[in-house]
Amino acid sequence: MQLMNTTVHTDIDSRQERPQTGGAMARKAANRLRDIFAIVIAGCFLGIAPHAGSQTGAAASFPTKPIVFIVPFPPGGATDLVARLVGQKLRETLGQPVVIENKPGAGGNIGTAAAAKAAPNGYTLLLGSIGPFAVAPSLYKTLPFDPIRDFAPVTIAVSVNNVLVVNPSLPIKSVKDLVAAAKASPGKLNYGSSGAGATDHLAGEVFKDMAGLNLVHVPFKGGVPAMTALLSGDIQLSFATAPTVIAYVKAGKMRALAVTGAKRLGALPDVPTINEAGVKGYDVTAWYGILQPAGTPTDIVLKLNGEIGRALKSPDVSEKLNAQGLEPWVTTPEQFAARIRDDLTRWTAVVRKLGITAE
Repeated sequence: MQLMNTTVHTDIDSRQERPQTGGAMARKAANRLRDIFAIVIAGCFLGIAPHAGSQTGAAASFPTKPIVFIVPFPPGGATDLVARLVGQKLRETLGQPVVIENKPGAGGNIGTAAAAKAAPNGYTLLLGSIGPFAVAPSLYKTLPFDPIRDFAPVTIAVSVNNVLVVNPSLPIKSVKDLVAAAKASPGKLNYGSSGAGATDHLAGEVFKDMAGLNLVHVPFKGGVPAMTALLSGDIQLSFATAPTVIAYVKAGKMRALAVTGAKRLGALPDVPTINEAGVKGYDVTAWYGILQPAGTPTDIVLKLNGEIGRALKSPDVSEKLNAQGLEPWVTTPEQFAARIRDDLTRWTAVVRKLGITAE
């Protein structure tokens, strides 16, 4: 931009020094100004930064080494599934290995913090979720990352529904049965989650509030450990993410009472929504999205946005996601950033209203 300004001033000065060619020089200066402003305006609409030229070079050669894809939850859960499906596609299209690194703990905050501190060179991806990005800021007094300042959103990957499941040994076969049992024995039923502030924790707290129940929250370090506890009878129910429980439900090892979203899942068409099951107005739907450290060159972010979007829309990936109750959801980086801000506002209000804590 500084170079453009210098050129403009030179043309204007030249016209003033040679008034005898005023008409021709004025037209020439006007034409150059028009061209410059056209470039500037185009750059604004395309989101081109002043250093876009160097970024284009970076994107053209990117990647030249393996990419690390951080998943802030243990292997085997829903976030892990999404990362591995997308990672495999990126390996094929980009020609470099995509290494999945599971960094569980603190409801996803440990892995999220690790991604925030990574070098902003394009070689670190994070599978983010609403827990660390929209809930943790109001749950914890301090966090080792800022969900807005420290990340460059790439795209939302999938929308996520949770499933209210119980151990089949319990005589609870519907949401109505669960409500009756919980009211008959307040504080006696435990529900497990993948961690404080995670989607399954929020779904449970909203359910407790709307149904007027006293359920005890038991956080685990991921969805898989929570499912192990449910199968063994250590906890009685969970609002687990759909991919974590669908196989168990279909095998008869868990009983699905309802789904948390506004519509039924294609993978579990006979399971009603919690709203349909009697808790009117209930709707908890979340997302998993892909981000990079703040400062990652814009052209690399945009390149990955395109590659990940194509991966999510590919028939083999979308079919596998749909079979697990996940719906592919491709956005622009700007749309994803807006969603994070909106969810941060929404869930901060919910946390404060319900008095949700990190314990």
